[in-house]
Amino acid sequence: MATLKVLMFPWLAYGHISPFLNVAKKLADRGFLIYLCSTPINLKSTINKIPEKYADSIQLIELHLPELPELPPHYHTTNGLPPLLNNTLHKALEMSKPNFSKILQNLKPDLVIYDMLQQWAEHVANEQNIPAVKLITFGAAVFSYLFYLVKKPEAVIPFPAINLSTIEQEKMYAKDFEDRLVDGNIQIMLISTSRTIEAKYIDHCTELINWKVVPVGPPVQDPITNNADDKELMEWLGTKDENSTVFVSFGSEYFLSKEDMEEVAFGLELSNANFIWVARFPKGEDQNLEDALPQGFLERIGERGRVLDKFAPQPRILNHPSTGGFISHCGWNSVMESVAFRVPIIAMPIQYDQPSNARLIVELGVAVEIVRDDDGKIHRGEIAETLKDVITGKTGEILRGKVRDISKNLKSIRGEEMDTAAEVLIQLCKNSNECK
Repeated sequence: MATLKVLMFPWLAYGHISPFLNVAKKLADRGFLIYLCSTPINLKSTINKIPEKYADSIQLIELHLPELPELPPHYHTTNGLPPLLNNTLHKALEMSKPNFSKILQNLKPDLVIYDMLQQWAEHVANEQNIPAVKLITFGAAVFSYLFYLVKKPEAVIPFPAINLSTIEQEKMYAKDFEDRLVDGNIQIMLISTSRTIEAKYIDHCTELINWKVVPVGPPVQDPITNNADDKELMEWLGTKDENSTVFVSFGSEYFLSKEDMEEVAFGLELSNANFIWVARFPKGEDQNLEDALPQGFLERIGERGRVLDKFAPQPRILNHPSTGGFISHCGWNSVMESVAFRVPIIAMPIQYDQPSNARLIVELGVAVEIVRDDDGKIHRGEIAETLKDVITGKTGEILRGKVRDISKNLKSIRGEEMDTAAEVLIQLCKNSNECK
């Protein structure tokens, strides 16, 4: 059979592009030709994440959005986008339908894999008789929960372990997904997870929507090792004892309030653990790192910690033997990378799918959660005690044993799950070509 050409079209956020790129590499490994389509600003940062061996099999395709005065090209991404412009970005992307349609006419892919946040892409593909399937960039537990909130608000989800408070449910913004969950002509859904982690939730999704739910494995980036900027940091980490250091990061698009930042800082200080903390601020906010931290914090921690206000090489840090814990906001990509690299998680979710992800990994036995009080606040004392327990205590030993087992099982099933997914897509393209 001739090489199958697949156009992949993620939402314009790094947290969506990353899992799409992950699947792109796995499909390219199986002989597919991939076109990854996004805005120029997003592709500029994606190109560094594609190893040389994919130079021919993964091609980057620029999609130009219409010029809107309030949305200059550097805002054609969610990275650094003021929250008020989020809806404008969705609109601008939808306004690029004619450009997207032209791209499909020129490239004539056999299949489109699109993000559920732009359901319209399926209709554009179908107008040209191209089959299209969606790739869900979060897990099956979250998909099930969203389905209940949107389609069965009066029913109770049959998994008490992942239950959310009313505030957490509101922060999931389920209404945004109302028409997107089960819209689609082809009743196949790819999902960024594995049966090793979410078998019962994958089966439940299948029951709920009556579609074929196909896991493509969790979204884990390769720990690319060639960045000279990280040399000093990685050398510092190399001087620390095994499992003695905690990595602290709240993702690329979530920022702590001043109050939370202070509690995390004091929690780290009181814990006496080594740490690397990525303390980022919204773009355009000229925050001085020292001013944002408690007075004298950097002097007091000395060589025990590193605080960065820029991007850090997360996969490399998690994959390092000195790293023994990860304080995380529990975005799906971060959680899955931590599990794959055998690092226990101290969960500190903020919004969207994060609280559900936190409950899932606690249920799996690879995490402990820092629970916010009734006013939604976190406390330094609890952070410090939890950290000590994970880095040097019995809890850490138990979590590490569990995460090692799951990581091993993930690796052993990885190829098989993706082979099955590739087979499903090949079959779909064959059937579609026969119908043309």
